[in-house]
Amino acid sequence: MTLATAFTEMFGVRHPIALAPMGGSAGGALAAAVSRGGGLGLLGGGSGDREWLARELPLAAECGRPWGVGFLSWAAEAGAVEQALEYGPAAVMLSFGDPAPLAARVRAAGVPLIVQVTDLEEARRALDVGADVIVAQGTESGGHGARHGRSTLPFVPVVVDLAAPVPVLAAGGIGDGRGVAAALALGAAGALIGTRFQATAEAGAEPSAVEAIVGGSGEDTERNSVLDIARGSRWPTAYTARTLGHPYLDRWRGREAELAADPQARQEYQADVARGAVPSLPVWAGEAVDLVHNVPQAADLVAVMAVQAEEALARAVRR
Repeated sequence: MTLATAFTEMFGVRHPIALAPMGGSAGGALAAAVSRGGGLGLLGGGSGDREWLARELPLAAECGRPWGVGFLSWAAEAGAVEQALEYGPAAVMLSFGDPAPLAARVRAAGVPLIVQVTDLEEARRALDVGADVIVAQGTESGGHGARHGRSTLPFVPVVVDLAAPVPVLAAGGIGDGRGVAAALALGAAGALIGTRFQATAEAGAEPSAVEAIVGGSGEDTERNSVLDIARGSRWPTAYTARTLGHPYLDRWRGREAELAADPQARQEYQADVARGAVPSLPVWAGEAVDLVHNVPQAADLVAVMAVQAEEALARAVRR
């Protein structure tokens, strides 16, 4: 069985699997490896650090397969997007916030535009700006997502119906090929996967974070704003982040307003980071973290998930 979908046909990739453009983890090496494995590797451009992009973009661009880059709509500037476009990506993905200003640059360059959405209002806005692909992100996802989001299972088919004929990728709580098969069964054209790819040989995550993910449980994850406040992050309040446990979560859970009003507490956080008492970054992890048991090569992981998806769909048909 070959899992050909509107997504695989649009980008000329073998498998309906895309790498979530995770800031810090999805560098050029990981994006290139996913693309070489037959998926669509998306470089995590984040807020558009120009020096980081200059180092990582060539690594992705040299993979010889379709690849892309993702940015935060609320944080990245047009210059960073234009820098990425110079390397010939097959797609640019925008997430979180109004995509219109940056989308115009991507559309003008004739590059396919992927927009990630967390609710139906964002989905309509993505269609309005001309998204070629929409990512429907459920609240099970690791890292940032909607504070009051919807679960992947009910959210994806609603977006599929709204967006048709624009293809949709499912995101959130997908950690193996069975999840990819489920996404296809919901009407999606593929899956965008993050947490599972953090535990791969090419990922840029800290070794301690990889170890925590391999040993983590979905029950240990929590969606919160505490760590963004403690870090002094400028993330919009509409979005919280799903992470594994953290000492500052235990200390400040339910007291976010108090933390935000206490500059000394935030200084203590930075001091704790500096002396190694707490990790330098939260461990972003989705509810599918239970499915992560090893640290394979990313290209091999893509192939394994594709086979798992084919087998899962074949079993469903036989039954």
